[in-house]
Amino acid sequence: MNLELRVIKERWNEVLDALESKDRVAWLAYFDGRLVSFESGVLTLDFSDPNKFEGGHDYSKVRLERFRPALEEVLGKIFGVVISVREIS
Repeated sequence: MNLELRVIKERWNEVLDALESKDRVAWLAYFDGRLVSFESGVLTLDFSDPNKFEGGHDYSKVRLERFRPALEEVLGKIFGVVISVREIS
């Protein structure tokens, strides 16, 4: 499968729904990420504005340590390929 960012974006709500059914807190940590690029199996998400909501929230450390594997697993199941996630903030 020649996967493109456009296809991931089109199905992102499906990805988030699957992640939410697995772990609601993981869903919360990723729902406001902006999909920036997909190259060589690496999906880049932009979290450069974690404080855009009053009170802010910065889940970067917990995403990396706890939730990224869950997101990568969901992406693999939905798209049938190994996808690594990288963040910029």
